[in-house]
Amino acid sequence: MAKIAYILLTHKDPEGVIAQAERLTAAGDMVAIHYDARSSQKDFDRIRTTLQGNPGVTFTAQRVKCGWGEWSLVDASLMAVRAAVDAFPRATHFYMLSGDCMPIKSAEYAHAFLDSEDVDYIESVDFFTSDWIKTGIKDERLIYRHFFNERTQKAWFYRSMNLQRKLGLSRKVPADIQMQIGSQWWCLRRRTVEWVLDFTEKRRDVMRFFRTTWIPDETFFQTIVRHLVPEHEIRSRTLTFLMFTDYGMPVTFYNDHYDLLLTQDYLFARKISQDAKELKERLGKLYTSKGTRFQISNEGRSLFKFLSGRGRIGRRFAPRFWERESSIGRERQLMMVTCKKWHVAKRLVDRVRQVTNMPAIDYLFNEDSTPLPDLGGIQTTLEKRTRHRRALVRMLFDYWQTDRLIFCIDPANVDLMQDFYNDKAAVRLLEIECDFTDDYLIGHARRVGLAGDRTPKETIDRLLPTIRYDVRFESDRIRDAGFSGFHRIRQSATVDENTVPLAEFLDIPVDKAREIAATEYLFVD
Repeated sequence: MAKIAYILLTHKDPEGVIAQAERLTAAGDMVAIHYDARSSQKDFDRIRTTLQGNPGVTFTAQRVKCGWGEWSLVDASLMAVRAAVDAFPRATHFYMLSGDCMPIKSAEYAHAFLDSEDVDYIESVDFFTSDWIKTGIKDERLIYRHFFNERTQKAWFYRSMNLQRKLGLSRKVPADIQMQIGSQWWCLRRRTVEWVLDFTEKRRDVMRFFRTTWIPDETFFQTIVRHLVPEHEIRSRTLTFLMFTDYGMPVTFYNDHYDLLLTQDYLFARKISQDAKELKERLGKLYTSKGTRFQISNEGRSLFKFLSGRGRIGRRFAPRFWERESSIGRERQLMMVTCKKWHVAKRLVDRVRQVTNMPAIDYLFNEDSTPLPDLGGIQTTLEKRTRHRRALVRMLFDYWQTDRLIFCIDPANVDLMQDFYNDKAAVRLLEIECDFTDDYLIGHARRVGLAGDRTPKETIDRLLPTIRYDVRFESDRIRDAGFSGFHRIRQSATVDENTVPLAEFLDIPVDKAREIAATEYLFVD
């Protein structure tokens, strides 16, 4: 059975460190602690004195001053790993944690998980060909020597790098090493850890190289493990659930995230707020529980993206200078149909095509699979369609040799609607107002990845009001925009009530509008 030695890197909250060590060892696991030398000696003495009688806890022989992005973080990790290997001969796995991490599964579950496959868990992808690094320097992390910290000595950091560039002092990666990059929160088998420690003693050239790289905690273990362990024995993932905002900052979890965290396909989560006392207490009890069953739905990232995105209204589809100069054409009529139930809008425009023979397109800017003619490549991706939207619509008018065109658009795209209303063309908008049952909204959440088949009912119940409000909010935004030529038909209205706005929107005889409005299957889910 798996026995885990946790490699715990900490620098604050001594009471939290003590509590975490006691929780982890209470389940029969072990902990090796490195407490940052920049932190209070008094706090470290309190941690050591409190835990000195716990046989499942050991400390590094030395403490180093750690700085973000520096070799010191890897140095501290290696010290803690050596301490754990020496102190805990029965440990089968070594799991890297920070003081902000908490278990989101029981020890029983974690042990069974690690026993299920004889592999190492470490995210490691090719440094040069992957897009793991989103912003900032990339190759420069390796090919230049870094003696200053970019966060605390920014001027000297870039001055040193630019000087090396000017003098042609770039260097090469050790010839037999294939550089990898990934999350620093790994879980390695004992054999692998022993191989890594042996490698650090024998390959002084590699150690010298990494000591002056930038952010080596994202490359050192990731590269060395790939160098030593067969690929089929590595799972390129972390077992610690963490998310980042659009600004590159870690998402912090609070008391009300308990249910969400338990449904993620991970063993630990980071970062837990220092003030989330209730969450820490519940997760601590969870780790030592027996027989706890977990429903894995793994929708955490999509939920965060959905909920955090509610505050971003108004930032999308800003007009480019070259679009402001383009026009669909003053003599043309553009008709947009908007509906959150895409299948309803598609049925309506299909009936419009049948009854009026007018060119009508499904969700042009929302759905990749929308059938379109070949327009030279501008139609191939949603990104291209949106970027060149007026040019695309003008080409569609030309393709069908028409002065009237209909397309569907999602209610969330108010800024896109506004951009078309700013054109010289005559623009109209039809909103289809539908009824939304709880079952439909749950299905919608699953279709867009906000929930899974195994998402707990409690999570669904909390999510439903937000989704329902979001749908209502989008409709209110459209009405508040004050668009001219705006019409609305409703699922709850009669055929007669829907006929008039439909006739006005399409500018067609009432009898033809009634034929479309009377479509029996129009609002069927």
